Amino acid sequence: MAAPNYHARNIRDRILGGQTPEEALARFRPRSPREEPLPPRIAGTGDYSAEKLEARRELLRKQGISVTQLAGQGSEIAPADLAGNIENLIGFARVPVGVIGPMRINGTAAFGDFYIPMATTEGALVASYHRGAHVISHAGGCLVSCLTESVARAPCFQFNSLAQTGAFLAAVLPCYDELQAVVAGTSNHCKLIDLRTSIVGKEVYLSFEFTTGDAAGQNMVTIATEALCRAILARSPVQPVHWFLDGNMSGDKKATMLGFTYARGKKVVADVTIDRKLIRRFLHADPEQMVRYWQISVMGGIQSGSIGVQGHYSNALAALFIACGQDVACVSEASVGMTRMDVSPDGGLYVSVSLPNLIVGTVGGGTRLPTARECLQMIGCTGNDTARKFAEICAATALAGEISIIGAMSAGDFGQAHATYGRRQSRDGTPSEPKTTEPADES
Repeated sequence: MAAPNYHARNIRDRILGGQTPEEALARFRPRSPREEPLPPRIAGTGDYSAEKLEARRELLRKQGISVTQLAGQGSEIAPADLAGNIENLIGFARVPVGVIGPMRINGTAAFGDFYIPMATTEGALVASYHRGAHVISHAGGCLVSCLTESVARAPCFQFNSLAQTGAFLAAVLPCYDELQAVVAGTSNHCKLIDLRTSIVGKEVYLSFEFTTGDAAGQNMVTIATEALCRAILARSPVQPVHWFLDGNMSGDKKATMLGFTYARGKKVVADVTIDRKLIRRFLHADPEQMVRYWQISVMGGIQSGSIGVQGHYSNALAALFIACGQDVACVSEASVGMTRMDVSPDGGLYVSVSLPNLIVGTVGGGTRLPTARECLQMIGCTGNDTARKFAEICAATALAGEISIIGAMSAGDFGQAHATYGRRQSRDGTPSEPKTTEPADES
């Protein structure tokens, strides 16, 4: 994906992390479970008993992970504590939270073995991602990097003529450094990093790009943009007939191509190479079958007009966003991306995912609510400088889902898995647990 010079330098620095290329290559090598044993795996995917539920919670507690709020044992939320999160409060929608893992991630910000919470009411979803995480971990972990980040807001100014738009831009463009000071006056964390322009007849769109620290940043950049607009208008020799805080060119909460050409949120790439034996053992397919299905899916995606081509990023992101207090509407843009597959030179399977529009944060918004806080703590994403870590965990989870769903499609197991996990079973019967969805623990 092409990137401006600012973002290109950012990408280089993020990948290298202050190291030489040789040192970075050594750091990002796969870590085999034989060399570094994995923590215990979450078990009992097909067991819905109270005993197994408590066993899962106890396993997490032994790993130092609190599930007090998730287990309904925390204090009630006072209505006054929800100011800024909701209006006209009447209650709470309870969405069940499952957990997958451990998943081994070798990232620039996320490095370790993670138990990842996912909130959903779709049967088979958690089981599928759990399987993908298992395969990734046995392959030594996936490599992940949050390459660059920014959040945009694009106000529009309408004039009477093209000549007036030129006079307006002549006043705006030389004052970039002054604009940075205006932004600093609205927030300690918001920084202006780029300004692009687009003219359509007598309309001028100014696309401001900001960094927003650990916050997802939509509110932060809205406030900063309004201050910028008023500062610009105060010094402009011509005044617009109308101006609007956002001209619908920023891509906010819409599936667009912006992330592929510029930064929109956090741009994250993850990949893994999986040995042929692991593909056969856990996915019951061959690398060639999976690559063939991926090729078919690309052609189908092109015919349907898909922006990017991937299997189901939205499943991973919606489940993570709900669990971790993100703005769930941002899934509409965050799920734009591309999955890539190839047979590796040694006959294994290479898989990558590229997510150019991840709008996520670890402070502000819903992240301060009790269950969201507990889920973020589960993956070590509270405190300063954790938003990029969370973005990398999101990408790794999306990668696990792509591996599992394409494996199921290739092996012909997709329908069977949904028949088992996607339908409610009778209370007196324990659902069967097919190997295709839940591989057994093996060293």
